[in-house]
Amino acid sequence: MPDIILCTINARYIHASLGLRYLYANMQNLQSITEIHEFTTDQRAEDIGEKLLLRKPKIIGFGVYIWNVDITTDIIRIIKSVAPETTIIIGGPEVSFEQHDQSLIQWADYTIQGQADLAFKDLCQEIYDGSADQKFITPIPFKLNEIESPYAHYSDDDIHNRVLYVEASRGCPFKCEFCLSSLDKTAVAFDIDNFLLDLKRLLDRGARQFKFVDRTFNLKISSSKKILNFFLEHIDNNLELHFELIPDRLPEDLKDLITQFPAGSLQFEIGIQSFNPNVQKIISRKQNHQATCDNISWIVQNSHAHIHADLIFGLPSETLDSCAAGFDLLYSLQPHEIQVGILKRLRGTPITRHTQPYQMQYMKTAPYRVLQTNTISFVDMQRLVRFSRYWDLVANSGRFPHTLPILLNTSPFTNFMLLSDWLYETTAQTHRISLPNLFVYLYEFLLINKANNTILEERLLADYSHNKLKGRPSFMTTKLIRSERQSTSFARQNRHQKPTKTTVADLEN
Repeated sequence: MPDIILCTINARYIHASLGLRYLYANMQNLQSITEIHEFTTDQRAEDIGEKLLLRKPKIIGFGVYIWNVDITTDIIRIIKSVAPETTIIIGGPEVSFEQHDQSLIQWADYTIQGQADLAFKDLCQEIYDGSADQKFITPIPFKLNEIESPYAHYSDDDIHNRVLYVEASRGCPFKCEFCLSSLDKTAVAFDIDNFLLDLKRLLDRGARQFKFVDRTFNLKISSSKKILNFFLEHIDNNLELHFELIPDRLPEDLKDLITQFPAGSLQFEIGIQSFNPNVQKIISRKQNHQATCDNISWIVQNSHAHIHADLIFGLPSETLDSCAAGFDLLYSLQPHEIQVGILKRLRGTPITRHTQPYQMQYMKTAPYRVLQTNTISFVDMQRLVRFSRYWDLVANSGRFPHTLPILLNTSPFTNFMLLSDWLYETTAQTHRISLPNLFVYLYEFLLINKANNTILEERLLADYSHNKLKGRPSFMTTKLIRSERQSTSFARQNRHQKPTKTTVADLEN
């Protein structure tokens, strides 16, 4: 039985916690009595508490994040109620700032504020020695070469069944006020050669899915090139890489490497957040709009990389009209997915300074989403929340490549907001809408809005086949098209492949 358990609650099983593995890698003489236990947010708090206590630990350390703070609080409350002798240590971004109003803090014995790579082990040792006398611990700053690498502690199950999180650097030099990384003084890189050796060991063990958590992967171009060259040397059909890119920094030599990756292997998350210059100034975000647009268009047109471009609605001084303008501009660049987020007031972020000037009201509990501002009412903010959900369901899913163009036409935001409002009025749901029912709703909405019936049926029927649904839709009169070509790329990305043109003759054959 372990004396120490490292625990976190992930959003999904496929996510493997990098943070816990850093802590485990740096436990030194205590590593042999330490175990990692991960759970998911769809499990019950009492079941998780039971499983942890069955291991009879003396100390449990919890990683606390915005997505798991509620269930983690419930778990700790249960453990402290039935096994009060168990020492609870908490850490993570959700408990590193503004602790005065968090009940979780009251239940925990110790709280580590900041990077706990070394501090967690030191605290455990002090607890064993009887010298731990501070409830709140602020870690002493350290250099990255002082900590042990975590990657050997991904299990074989992790490697074959989960996405592996890796980082070539920590921190961010930019100061976007909605982001916790704005608190960093700068970005610091790990030794690139040692990092590539770690990646090689993971590849040799069979790892093929890597998500880089670096906030600015292409900040240091020389390192970015080394990493991309490394993966090109080890490319195969199953490799999947995810990077977060700075959108206005893409030199020619980096472009050349990007073009060499096959379809399905490269995914870029590109944060736009807002195209509104006034908003960007308010939140201290610097971005060259023209270079951003040029680079996104270039990636779409000249590479096989899959692009997730991010927008945030609800930023201070943003209006419904400026949200629409930014969305339409981004859509015109044709990224494969537009991730529409609603502003969240993360604990500790400087966005708080705009609360009074812009009359920003936020949810008091996680995820702390903005409810209204002086330029977007609560009712309109709710419409934007639903817009985001339906956009993910209809557009980002890649399930309607033939129908989406006639749905959006020349005014993507306005037309999709019309659909969003109608869908909610019709269904009163934003979740649990089955795919066959979604086809029916799109058909009805587009007919109401004067779509050409023949073209509409052709497009929806093509998408019906694209999704490999069986049977004939009851509201359609033409035949199902036959299945189109197969692809070896990843399923969601494959649904975003440009559709082939379908004619009535094709449908009848």
